[in-house]
Amino acid sequence: MSTSPTPFDTDGSVGSKRPIIRRDPDDPDPPELIEATWGSNLRFTDGVDYRFVRGDGKDFPNNRCLIPATAFDMKVGEKRFRATLDSGNCFYLAGLWEPGDGAEVYFRIVTVYANSDIVDYQQRHGAIIHRRQVYDWLDGLVPAAELLCTPPAHTFHVERVGGRKPRRQGELSL
Repeated sequence: MSTSPTPFDTDGSVGSKRPIIRRDPDDPDPPELIEATWGSNLRFTDGVDYRFVRGDGKDFPNNRCLIPATAFDMKVGEKRFRATLDSGNCFYLAGLWEPGDGAEVYFRIVTVYANSDIVDYQQRHGAIIHRRQVYDWLDGLVPAAELLCTPPAHTFHVERVGGRKPRRQGELSL
């Protein structure tokens, strides 16, 4: 399992594995890095795979986790785009984990309404947790509503993967 953050493919395959950071319920200190399966445990969801959960107005007091990322990918028709923080920093996606069978752990990504940088590509995106907010999210030190919010404009830089770069908001095209 690689511990380096990588781009997160939101259109990735069901059951793909990713490293997540969570508090182990049996030994909560320090946080642990484990490999988990993206999506819900199909055994408990009548075979429906839930990979996202809306964060609007919810608190999520238990089973919080973080998904390390350098970017998140989006797909519009056949075109693919990648969103990175405008600062170039790595970040975390807010997540929730759930136990599976045996040692298996599943996770879902908490989403918020897309900000103005992303809304032309999709209506929602994963809630961004900055490095300074890691314990705020994992330990519930700050109300979830303060962390699970739509970021301000100019938070992201979006580029086309494998093609021309899209215009940034307010840029003129020649």
